[in-house]
Amino acid sequence: MKSTTYVFGHKNPDTDSVVSATAFACLKNLLGETEYKAARAGKLSPQTEYIFKRFNVTPPEFIPDMSPKVKFYMNENFVSVNEKLSLWSAAGKMQKNEHKALCIVDDDGKYKSLLHYNVFAKNVLSILNPEHHLNVSTSISLIKETLSAQPLTLSNENEIVKITMIVGAASIESFKRTLEAHLSERVIVITGDRDEIHQFCIDKKIHGLIVTGGKLPKKELIERAKKSGTSVLISTFDTASTAMLFSYSSPVSVMSDYEIKAVNPMDEVSKIKPALHKSPSHSLPVVDDNGVLVGIISENDLLQEPKVQISLVDHNEMSQAVEGIENYKIREIIDHHKIGAISTKYPITFINRPVGSTSTQIANMFREKKISIPLDMAQILLCGILSDTLILQSATTTDADRETAEYLSCITDLEINKLGKEIISAGSHIGERTADDVINQDMKEYKEGKFTYTASQIEVDNPLEILGRKEDFLEELEIARRAHGGLFSVLLVTDITNLSSYMLMASEEKFIPFVNFPKTEERVYYLKDIVSRKKQLIPLLTEAIEHFGG
Repeated sequence: MKSTTYVFGHKNPDTDSVVSATAFACLKNLLGETEYKAARAGKLSPQTEYIFKRFNVTPPEFIPDMSPKVKFYMNENFVSVNEKLSLWSAAGKMQKNEHKALCIVDDDGKYKSLLHYNVFAKNVLSILNPEHHLNVSTSISLIKETLSAQPLTLSNENEIVKITMIVGAASIESFKRTLEAHLSERVIVITGDRDEIHQFCIDKKIHGLIVTGGKLPKKELIERAKKSGTSVLISTFDTASTAMLFSYSSPVSVMSDYEIKAVNPMDEVSKIKPALHKSPSHSLPVVDDNGVLVGIISENDLLQEPKVQISLVDHNEMSQAVEGIENYKIREIIDHHKIGAISTKYPITFINRPVGSTSTQIANMFREKKISIPLDMAQILLCGILSDTLILQSATTTDADRETAEYLSCITDLEINKLGKEIISAGSHIGERTADDVINQDMKEYKEGKFTYTASQIEVDNPLEILGRKEDFLEELEIARRAHGGLFSVLLVTDITNLSSYMLMASEEKFIPFVNFPKTEERVYYLKDIVSRKKQLIPLLTEAIEHFGG
């Protein structure tokens, strides 16, 4: 594959995260950097799905993890040959291109086998003394191609059959006895300028006669050969060389290694390493889901830089990033959260502004670069801002968010309050969704000193949908806490009507006394006027952890 830069939001992406990745990749493409591609590590929330369907925008590619894959390292500049090509021609391609292995494919480009030097060497050892005969699966046309021979007569030249090769180098009587013993087989005789042998072969209607040294048989024998169905070829090589080359006239499919199985581009590198090391050429063919050859991967390829880089939007912490990100170079980070723990070995572009939405930043990057915002991108960017700022009412909302929203509203002819209510409503109904689905929809992991915790958030117009199922949600929060090895896990249920929230918490018992929020019932707290996880809830939780840790 060509080098690709994937743009990822956090691994449990909300609307702002998905929109930002999509729009930032679009901006880069419009700037001529076509290697940028939007991606997501988690499924779309109901709200995000509604927005992308409404404005007919293709969501980012779903890539659940970035563990090193075959496609990130494989070589697409491979050489393959058709299974019908002669072994000699295939070997010539290997030598010319200095490849350790050659992929054999059928007429549809599907991988069949691998030709490597080990299997080629085995075939070298199979060449017998020219005084003896040899059985080879081949055709007259392949023999002609391998020897660069001049055909005088041809019969069924494309038929691949098992052929017994006999060298006519002995006395005529000895030769006759040898040929007579093999007349039940398809026989090709290789001989020099020996009229008696020529005549005897044609009389016996053998499969083929190869005359070496560039010599011509008598003209009347050529005419008889045409009638008897015997193919006659003229080789410019001597008899010994012709016999050797004849051995390599087999189609490469007969001589290649069928034990080498192909891998898929999406296979994890860690899983294919044993087969790669075991392969005689230390390389493996790569095929798509239909079996078509798309590349080859070698151990040497794994020593090179992967053909993938990463850009991050709407987060800058390793705990929130797609799994496997540590294997790749990070090109840039565009965010609006606190500075996290991602470090790089080299300078990168890092844009982090205290605004209410990353979509605000991306929209203004279009403006700064003097790039016209495509209508569909302007539509989803407006949705991203309204979603992350609760229709510009969240405590995180800034003048930049308001001005950018007005700008996008004018471009799209969408009314801010009406659109905002529609998209908030699209994601606020819980219905029959499971507690696990709701909690993991927008979960973020945080680290504060030696402690880890998770905070999920959902905006609803009726908190009773969740509070009425309190036990289910608390049970799933406890599962999440243990899975992350956390001090606690919380779900912030934000009431978009009253602009306040309820917080459900699963926690280690020893931390509970340090949670000084108004409690409505066991493990449920009421947080008046709090709607922002980032700007309001996290600072309060951080303060509680500091007291607990002290």
